[in-house]
Amino acid sequence: MRILATIGWTFAFLVPVAYVCAWAIEGHYEVPLEAGSFRFERPWAALLLVAAPLVWLARAWLHHEHAPRILLSRTGDLAKVARGGLRLWAAPALVGMRVVAVLLLVLGLMGPQSIHARDSAEIEGIDIVLTLDVSLSMQAGDIQPNRFEAMQDVVDDFIRRRPNDRMGAVVFGRDAYTLLPLTTDKEALRGMIAELELGMVDGRGTAIGNALGTALNRLRRSEAESRVVILLTDGDSNSGNVSPDQAAEFARTMDVRVYTILMGQDESARVQAGTDVFGRPLWDRGNFPINPELMRRLAERTGGESFVASDRRGLEQSFHSILDRLERSEIEDTGRVYGELFPALVVPALALMVLELLLASLWLRRWP
Repeated sequence: MRILATIGWTFAFLVPVAYVCAWAIEGHYEVPLEAGSFRFERPWAALLLVAAPLVWLARAWLHHEHAPRILLSRTGDLAKVARGGLRLWAAPALVGMRVVAVLLLVLGLMGPQSIHARDSAEIEGIDIVLTLDVSLSMQAGDIQPNRFEAMQDVVDDFIRRRPNDRMGAVVFGRDAYTLLPLTTDKEALRGMIAELELGMVDGRGTAIGNALGTALNRLRRSEAESRVVILLTDGDSNSGNVSPDQAAEFARTMDVRVYTILMGQDESARVQAGTDVFGRPLWDRGNFPINPELMRRLAERTGGESFVASDRRGLEQSFHSILDRLERSEIEDTGRVYGELFPALVVPALALMVLELLLASLWLRRWP
C-alpha cells in the first residue's frame, strides 16, 4: 500500500514540476520543446537513473535487516492506532518529492543544451585546399631540417595568416586522401597537419593527378567566388589513375586556380639513412625526378602561378607571394551554438530537496 502511495505522490509532484520546467525552457530560454531544438551533452549520465534505485533498494534492505524489533502478542490494536494518521500519508509524499528531485538532478547532469542555428555571417575570405606531398622523398635534407618538416612549419604559418578563409587539406603519396574538408576551424587543421608523419600513407609514389582531383572534389560544392588549390610537391607525377593535365583541365572548367610549389634543389638530395651508435644521423644520396615544366603548366592552365623553393627561405617566400596574390570574396559561415538549460532542471530539484528536508525535520520530526 505504501509503495502505491509513493508512486501516486511521485506523479502528483512530477506533473506540476514538469510544467514549471517546460515553462522555464520555453519562456525564459525561448527554446521550443521539439526534436532538433535541444540535445544532451552527456547522455551517459542517464545511467544514474538505474544506479539511484539500486542504492535505494540496498539501503532499504540494510535498514530492514538491522532494524530493532519488539515482539508483541497482539498487533491489531497497534494497527488501529497507526491507521489513518496524517503523518502516515506524508511519508510517501516526501519520498515522491525526493524521487522527482533526483530525476531532475540526473537530467541536469546529462547536460541539456538548446541548439541554435548561428546567424549566417559573411566572412571576407576564400576557399583554399592545401594539397601536400607526403611521399618518402620528402625526407630529403636539402631543406632543413628536411623537406617534410619544413613544409609543416611553413604551412602552419600560412594557415595562421589566413584567419578568415575556409581551408581544407589533402595529402598524397602513391594515392591521395582527404585529411580535412573545408572548415573555418583553423586550430583543428593546424593540429592535424602537425600530427602528420611520413609513412602514414603509401609514400612509394607521387600521384599528382589524383591529389589535384581529390582537392577539386573538396571544392565542388563550394559557393565562394574564389577557390584555390595550393599544390606542394617535390617530385614528378609517377602514380595514380588521373593525369595531372586532365586534373588541371577539370580545375579550369571549375574556375579553380592552382598554385604550385616545387620543393628541392635538384634531382639528387641527401636522405637520412639511419643513425650511428651514438645517435648521429647517417646520410645517403637519393635521386628524385622533378618536373618543373609540369608544375608551370598546371599553374598557367588554371590561372595560378608556379614557384620553386630550393631552401626554407624560398619556401617561405613562395607562400608569402601566394598570400599577396589571393583576393578575398564573401563566403557564408553557418554553424550551431549551444545554450545551457540545466538551471531550468537543477533549480526546481534543489527546491524540492530543501522542502523535503524541512518537512521531514519539522513535521515528521526526523532527519534523513
